Amino acid sequence: MSEQINILQQQAIELLKELIATPSFSKEEEETAAIICKFFALKGIPASRVGNNIYALNKCSELCSRIGQREIKNTKLRDDYYLAAKIYAETALKIDPKNSESNCVMAIALGRSSMSKSGKEKILNAREVKKHVDAAIANDPQNFKAWHVLGRWQYEISNLNALERSLVKVLYGGLPPATIKQSIVAFEKARALRPEFILNYFEMAKAYKDNHNKNKAITYLQLMFTLPYQTEDDPVIKQKGRALLKDWQ
Repeated sequence: MSEQINILQQQAIELLKELIATPSFSKEEEETAAIICKFFALKGIPASRVGNNIYALNKCSELCSRIGQREIKNTKLRDDYYLAAKIYAETALKIDPKNSESNCVMAIALGRSSMSKSGKEKILNAREVKKHVDAAIANDPQNFKAWHVLGRWQYEISNLNALERSLVKVLYGGLPPATIKQSIVAFEKARALRPEFILNYFEMAKAYKDNHNKNKAITYLQLMFTLPYQTEDDPVIKQKGRALLKDWQ
C-alpha cells in the first residue's frame, strides 16, 4: 500500500511540474486541460471538459488534498499539496463562483490545511470553510461531499477548546453555532445521498460515540467494513475504524 501511495505521489508531482511549465490559464485553457485529462485517463479517472475545465480543476484540487493528507512525514510537501489544492479551487471559483463542487473542494482544501494550523489562522480558515460549504450546499443540495464536509466542520467546531473559543469570540465575535447533533444530521444527509461513502461512516461513528450513542457508532463502523473500496484511501480508513472498534468494545 505504501509503495502505491509513493508512486501516486511521484506521479502527482510530475503532473504539477508539467502544469507549472504550461502557460498560465487562458480562457479556454486548452493545453492545461489536455495535460490534466491525460493524467486522469492514465489513472482510470473519468474526466470531462466542461465550462472552461471547471470539472478538471475541481478534480485536481480534490486529488491534491487527498495526497496531502497521506503525507505524514514530510510536512512541507503536505502543505505544498494543500496549497496546490487551494490554487486549483480558487481558479475554478474565478470561472464560476457559484459552482457547488468548486466551493466544496475549496472547503476541503482549507479544512485539511487547518489541521496543521493553530490560533488565529485556524479560526480564520474555519470561517472560510463554513462560507464555502454553505455555498456548495446552496447551489447543489444533492452534493453529498458538501454535506459530509459540513458535518466535519460542525464536529470540529463543537470540540474547540476553551482557548480557541475565547480567541474566536475576541477576534470575530464568535462562529455560527455548531453541535455534535448538528454534525450527525449532516452526516446522515450525506449517507442518504451516497450510502457507499466509507469516510462518512467513519466520521459519523465518532460523532455518535461523542453523542453518547456507542451502539449506533459501532453499528455504523460494522456496516462500513462491509462496503467495497471506492478510493485508495478506503483501506486505511477501514483500518482506523477497526482500531476504534477495538477501543470501544
